[in-house]
Order: sequence, then C-alpha cells, then structure tokens
Amino acid sequence: MLRGATTSIDVTSPTPLETAPAPLDMRPRVGLSLFWRTFFLLSLLLIGSIVAWLQTFRALEFEPRAVQTAQQIASLVNLSRAALAHSDSIARVSLIKTLADQEGVRILPREPNDTYAAFSLGEMDTRVMDELATRLGPGTIMAASVNSAPGLWVGFKIDTDPYWIQLDRARLTNVGGRTWLIWLITAAALSLTGAALIARLINRPLKQLSFAASRVRDGDFDASRLDEKAVTSEIREVNIGFNRMAQQLAKIEQDRAVMLAGISHDLRTPLARLRLETEMSVADADAREHMAADIDQLDAIIDKFLDYARPDHAELKQVLLNDVIEACLYAVQDQGDMRINLDVSKGLYVLADEVELARVISNLLENARRYGKTPETGIAVVDIVAKSRNEWVLLKVRDHGMGVAPEALPNLIKPFFRGDAARTAATGAGLGLAIVDKTVQRMGGIFALANTTTGGLAAHIKLQKPKSPPVAQPEPVAKTEPAY
Repeated sequence: MLRGATTSIDVTSPTPLETAPAPLDMRPRVGLSLFWRTFFLLSLLLIGSIVAWLQTFRALEFEPRAVQTAQQIASLVNLSRAALAHSDSIARVSLIKTLADQEGVRILPREPNDTYAAFSLGEMDTRVMDELATRLGPGTIMAASVNSAPGLWVGFKIDTDPYWIQLDRARLTNVGGRTWLIWLITAAALSLTGAALIARLINRPLKQLSFAASRVRDGDFDASRLDEKAVTSEIREVNIGFNRMAQQLAKIEQDRAVMLAGISHDLRTPLARLRLETEMSVADADAREHMAADIDQLDAIIDKFLDYARPDHAELKQVLLNDVIEACLYAVQDQGDMRINLDVSKGLYVLADEVELARVISNLLENARRYGKTPETGIAVVDIVAKSRNEWVLLKVRDHGMGVAPEALPNLIKPFFRGDAARTAATGAGLGLAIVDKTVQRMGGIFALANTTTGGLAAHIKLQKPKSPPVAQPEPVAKTEPAY
C-alpha cells in the first residue's frame, strides 16, 4: 500500500513503537542536568583544593612541630639531669617528689630487668626520636611503656647511672587523623553548600530559558517572557533577544491565522461560483460530473493545506477512544469498497483533542481505502486494533494491500511525498500522513509506519493515558452493533 496514509503489523508481534527507538522528545532523559554537572565540577574543584591545602599545611607544620616537641622533652630531661647531678642524696629525693607532684614528671632508676615497649614508628615519632638522640646523645631510649606502665618514657644517664623519666604522653601527641577528618568534613560541607548555591545561581536563568523555549515550542507565547532586568549583562541580553523573538513568532502566528482565513474565504468563494455555473451552464452530464469532481478535489486540497498549517498548540483532555472510532466508522460504513475489522478494548481513555483525533483516524481510513485495497478483490480490508499498555494506549490501523517499499517508508510522513501507487491515482496533496504525524505529535503521542510480515501497511499510534481516572459515565442504552 502506497500513499500519504497507513501502516501495519501483526497484533501479536511487537510494534515499531515498542521495538524502534523513540523520537528524541519521547526518549528517557540520560545524563546529568546542567545544575548537577556544574555542582559536581565545583565540588571536585573545591574538595581538591581543600585536600591540597591540608596536605600543604601538614607538610609545613610537621617539621616545626617535631623539632619543638623534641626541644621541650630534651630541655626537661637536661634540667632534671642537671638538678639531680648537683644535689645531694637528701635533696635529690625531695626534688624527685616535687617534680612528680607538681610537674607530673617521674624519675626512676633504670634496672637491667626493666621491660619496655617502643613507640610505633610513625613519621612524627621517628622525627622526634631522631631529634632527641641528636640533643641527648647516643643511647637515648624512648618508650611507650616501661614494666607495663604507659606514658612517655625517656631513658638517659646521669654520669654512669641509668634513669627513666616518665612524662605525660600528651607531650608527643600531634594533630591526629580524627582532628584532620573533622577539619576536612567541615570544610567539605561548607564547600559543597557554596557549590550548590553557585550552581543554582548559574543554572536558574538557563532553566528559565529552557522553560520559556518549551512554551514557545508548544505555541504558548504569553508564558515565555523572560526577565529583561537581570543583574548580569549577558543574561539580560539573551532574555531581551528571546523576548523579541517570541514576540515576532507570535506576530507571525497571528498573521498566518489571518492569511489562512483569507485563503479559505478567497478560494472557496470562486469555487462555489464555479460549481454553480457548472451546474447551470454545462449541458453535457458527463462533463458536468467531471468538472464538479475537479472542484471537489480542489476544495479537499484546500482543506488539507489548512489542516497541515494548523497551529501546533492543542488543548488536551480525556477522550473515550471507543466513541471517536465509532464516529469515524459511521462516516465510512456505506463505502462499498471497504470492510473494517474492529478489535478495540472497552473503556479506553486517551489524553487527546477529540476533533484532532477523529481527523487522524479518518485520514488513516481514507488512505487505506485509496491505496490499501487487496489486489485480488479490489476491497480495502482494514483492521483497527487498540489496547492499553502501561501508561500508553496503542492504536493500530492496518490494511491488507501491497505495502510500501522499505526505502520509501521514512518518506511517507514528509509533506507532498507520494509513493508510486499514490502518484498513479493522485487525488490529494500528499499531506495525509504528514498531517497525521504532526497532529499525533501535537497531542504528545508517537506515530510510526511499518510493513507487515503478511502483506499490507500498518499505522501505529501511541497516545498517553490520562493521569487521573476518568469520570464515571452513565450506562448507555443498549443498541445493536452496526456492521461495517
């Protein structure tokens, strides 16, 4: 079947809407938004700067701190050694007791059988031990505990007698990992908060521009005005330029509406006169019928052009698909060269414009009647199937004609394109499927065409379901199902 009109596939097989990639505006969003991308980049920059700053600070602080700690311990050891060396035995006992009570420093003789545990070889401990050995001389011992008594123990000699001096362990405690972690978490939290605020400020005008552009795309020019008094000059200039563009587009849209109304009036008036003059002036009945048919064709072509040029904005509401299909079938039930097989689930509601949806179905039926006739019988057998799936309603209009060459399928929805069979019996403007595709997109749906495996062409329409449940309708009076 060639045309401006239909498509088909088996009901049981996956439809192109389910297997083929969705159009760009219907594909799931993949990747980060501009806000999160900006936020992550700023966060990485700030956290990297914080870590580098902390490492630099530690490197610059490490050496002076180790030297200062070693100097304090060495001075305390030297003072204690000098005081003990120059005091008699009675004064020495009193001095040792005073240091223990007032300064927290214990001096004990070092016995050969004393057991001690060395410090863990951290960078700070190693540096302090090296500095102490330099200041106190070789043979200096540092221990974390002596005879299971914890503390900061330093082994030294007074003359030839070995002693232990026990100090508070806090004298050697540097800024530990927990302290650095708290500093890092605090700085990172402040940095991330600042990054979020900065990213929000950067993203806000772009988000507003994106929203305004989407409204312009949908034909709502009044909701697309941007702030022309923005603080930053670049954003202000972009907003002013966008507003002027939206105003020009709104004016063009108004001019187009006026032009279409003028075309409709100016062309149909002489066509009506031609029809009247034909009926009254042409004596030959056969010629009169042909001239009337040509006038009808011109009138239909005008309708097609007006339909295709219709504004893109549509008011969507809950529509019962069953009723729309029934109305379209009623209009073609008297066509002798057409037979329709209907398989539509009851109570199928879609989000659509009822008039536009009826125009879509009528176009598909008319195209199937013109170009989808079975070669053996000369009758267009059309299958209409509709079912619900997840958040969508899938509608298929399939004929049993000759189908379309695969390379011609993508071109069928282009304006003014006709397949070979359609050209041989050209009675339209080649806009049927272009109007269907444009109208379905205007209603937030997807339209696709495909050849069926058993012959013929199928048109697949994917329409959204209403988000809120439909209002309950009173039960209709039972009536006999019409035969199509």
